[in-house]
Amino acid sequence: MNKEQISRRNFINRTAFTAGLASVVPLGLATNSCAGVSVTDKSHRNVWIAGLSQMDLSAETPELMAEKVYEILKEVVTYHPDFVVLPESFPWVPNKMTIDQKVAVSDKVQEELAEFSKQNNCYTLCPAYTSDKGKNYNSIVVFDRQGKKIGVYHKIHATTGEIKNRGITCGPLFQPVIETEFGPIGIQICYDINWDDGWQMLRKQGAKIIFWCSAFDGGIMVNTKAWQHKCIVASSTLKNTSRLCDISGETIAETGIWNPNLYCAPVNMEKVFLTTYDYLKEFREIGQKYGRKVRITTYHEEEWTIIESLSPDVFVNDIMKEFNLNSHEDDIKQAEIVQNNSRI
Repeated sequence: MNKEQISRRNFINRTAFTAGLASVVPLGLATNSCAGVSVTDKSHRNVWIAGLSQMDLSAETPELMAEKVYEILKEVVTYHPDFVVLPESFPWVPNKMTIDQKVAVSDKVQEELAEFSKQNNCYTLCPAYTSDKGKNYNSIVVFDRQGKKIGVYHKIHATTGEIKNRGITCGPLFQPVIETEFGPIGIQICYDINWDDGWQMLRKQGAKIIFWCSAFDGGIMVNTKAWQHKCIVASSTLKNTSRLCDISGETIAETGIWNPNLYCAPVNMEKVFLTTYDYLKEFREIGQKYGRKVRITTYHEEEWTIIESLSPDVFVNDIMKEFNLNSHEDDIKQAEIVQNNSRI
């Protein structure tokens, strides 16, 4: 076999990652990470997300680029991530391949990453060119912990160059969320970040995490989408920074100068985003009752407050019911109803 080609068997042999890995913390992982955590130790309140950047990676062929990315993946599997997300551009490098050839390579990469998911008990979000009923799409394919394909997202807002020069078709304006044990997840791709319709479509379906796979890093736009839509946003990019953002829009982990290609960190999903001024009395009562079991963080200028459970026996939904609280999103919806009725 040509040394520049990747066989499925060789990839599978290389991705038996959990055996023989050193216990040294790899660069780029969260400082509070804990090596050797067993999957069975996790609850659904904490989700571990790993994202890649292809910053400074170069290769002559997609196959060789895939080799380099697979090597990076070896660094993260000792942390047993729940989700691994790859960049939109993976494994593409500048080339003159036709769309049919790209689809064929994508099919092979999907086989390899499905096996990666199965061996490492994680969800993997795999960029791919896909073809359906004579139409070609820029897509993300999702594999579950058993390596089974459970969903696919087609880029809604393809660039004019993709449409005119590469034969890409824009995906449907409505696409279903993908169900996981952490709740529904959604996906956006690169140019999609310039429109809000896809993000709103996913959040209306209850998406708790939105993955953004991109050829550019997006900068502050990634953080903005997180607080704007009150959800976790995890990016994976071709160049510069990839990052993981909390519902507040704050960065939890990111790639950078000293760790250019990989981040991995946990996010606590037991949080709720509220309007501050409506519930000052209730916040004090919650603090008095639950003490260290909850964290109440107020953003004074924005007048937001986030309630976060720090204890496995406390759930934010129970607190919401107990103190008759509405989320910020529910408050906005109710306000819109009143506003619309006032116009009648």
